[in-house]
Amino acid sequence: MTREEVFDKLNKVFADVFDDEDIVVNEDTTADDIEDWDSLEHINLVVAVENEFNIKFNMGEVNSFKDVGAMVDNILEKLA
Repeated sequence: MTREEVFDKLNKVFADVFDDEDIVVNEDTTADDIEDWDSLEHINLVVAVENEFNIKFNMGEVNSFKDVGAMVDNILEKLA
C-alpha cells in the first residue's frame, strides 16, 4: 500500500470519526487542527484506524504520534 493510499483511507476514517466530510488530513495535521479532536475522540480515532487497516497499535506507538504523518509511518511499517 502506498502512502497516498493510506492517506485516502485515513481521510475517510477521520471524516467518519469526526462526522465532518470536509476534513482532509496531511503529514502535519495534529489534534490542534481539528476542533473536536479531544482525548475521547483520540481513542475512537485510534480504534477506527486499527479496524480500517486491520492492525493494532501499542500504547507507546499511540503516544509517539505527534502528527498524522507519524501515524502513517507506523501504519506502513505494520503493513510491510
